[in-house]
Amino acid sequence: MKNQVAIIGGGPSGLLLSQLLQLSGIDCVILEKQTRDYVLSRIRAGVLEQGKQSLLR
Repeated sequence: MKNQVAIIGGGPSGLLLSQLLQLSGIDCVILEKQTRDYVLSRIRAGVLEQGKQSLLR
């Protein structure tokens, strides 16, 4: 079975989810209405909660 996922939004949660899916072998595409430069230049996550820290480790 082949899984395909569309993620709406290229913020911290969308980008992390896409990375986790890719590591699991699931194809995904991120849909973002802003330009790549805009997304990369914005600081959107200033704090990583304990659950996210554990997941990233």
